[in-house]
This record gives sequence, structure tokens and C-alpha cells, in this order.
Amino acid sequence: MIAVPVGLGLVIGALVGLLGGGGSILAVPALVLLAGQDLQQAVATSLVMVGITALVALLPRLRAGQVGWRIGLLFGAAGAATAFAGAAANRLLPDAVTLALFVALMVAAGVRMLQEEPAIGTACSVDGGRVNWHRCLPRTLAGGLAIGFLTGLLGVGGGFLIVPVLVLALGLPMSTAVGTSLLVVAINSAAGFLAHAGDAALDVPTTVAFTAPAVVAALAAGRLAARVDTDRLRRWFAWLVLAVAGAIAAHVLAGALA
Repeated sequence: MIAVPVGLGLVIGALVGLLGGGGSILAVPALVLLAGQDLQQAVATSLVMVGITALVALLPRLRAGQVGWRIGLLFGAAGAATAFAGAAANRLLPDAVTLALFVALMVAAGVRMLQEEPAIGTACSVDGGRVNWHRCLPRTLAGGLAIGFLTGLLGVGGGFLIVPVLVLALGLPMSTAVGTSLLVVAINSAAGFLAHAGDAALDVPTTVAFTAPAVVAALAAGRLAARVDTDRLRRWFAWLVLAVAGAIAAHVLAGALA
């Protein structure tokens, strides 16, 4: 059984390191379907795993100067505030409803990633590699509030949504968006974990078994990111997300019919 968490940890860590997110959208269903955790425990485990992995993956981006600090901190601070509201909503919803929302979000994200990228936004002007964060402050805060709520509600770090927001709505270069997303994911994951504290006991052995290989893979992937065809990887990831969404939908349907 040890091969399951190690293999999934490597995949999730590689995705976080290369794409600036995408780990928790796979971690939560993997922990529910393969590790046998209930949804509350899977959310807590996922947030710890993805938060630590994002911090490690951030290190190579820091050395390369690919992190928009002001935007990342503002985005993350706004998200931290609404993560608690999302966690409160999570407690009011049955697990089946929460998983159904998760499936809908995964399908939307998968379909979006399969589309050809439109022209990026211009809310943040980019001049000589520098980002004018003053111009995109309203969109930064709005995006942070929305992603933070989803973090608390669904137990996701939000990187698979943060990167498109940073690129398409704010106009950050892809490399800076990925690095900035890692900072936001780390902040959101910490806030989400605090918001869910007490909902379920953390399964430490399972958390370590998933997190240790994820950290190794994230660090390696971060160093290789500049040489990877991110468009191709994005499409592969999109199909993987859609496949996992199908598996969760089948699980929810089987539970409803049982």
C-alpha cells in the first residue's frame, strides 16, 4: 500500500512545482477514494500536504526572481479572510453536496485548461519585468476573496484557479504567475487548515507518506520548470483532472444509489 501514497505524492508534487498548483484538486479525491479518509480528514491532510509542498516549490522561483510579492501577499491575505467563511459553509453541507461542487469545479477547470489561451489581461502593466501592482489591486483583492472561500469550502489550495486569474485577469507573465501562485497557495492552505482545525484528527502517518515524496518532486520539478513545455503539460493535466472528476462523480452516484 505504501506505493499508493508515494506515487500520488510524486505526481502531486510535480504538478505543484511545474504549474504553481493543481495538487489539492487531486489530493482530496485521492485521499477519499484510495486512502479511505472521510472528507473532513482528507481536506485537512490535503491542506497540510499542499501548503508544505508549495513552500518548497517556491524556493527555486525565489532564486529566479519569479515571485510578485505584493500581489501574492495581498491575494493571499484576502483569501485567508474568506477561507473561514468557506469552512463554515462546508460544515453546513452534506459530504455528497460538497463533492458534487468539487466535481463541477474540476470539470470547469479541466475544460478551461483545454482551451486555447486568449490574450492576457492588462490590469497589471508589465514593463521591463516589473509589475505595477497598484493598477490591479481591485482585481487582486477580488480574486483572493473568491479563491480563499473555495479553499475553505473544498479544501483546495486553489493554484489551478489562481494561475489563470493572475495571467488572464491581471496580466502577469506565466513564469511570475506560477511563482506568485505558490506563495498564495501556501498562505491559503495555512488559513484553510486553521479554519478546519478541530473538524477531524490529522492522520499523521498518511500525511507524511503523501507529503514527503510530494516535497521531493516539487523541488525537482521547480528546477526543471524552465525546460518543460507547459502548454502540453497543461493539456495533460486537464485530461487528468477530468478523469478524476469522473471517478468522484461515479463515487457520489454509487453512494446515492446504495
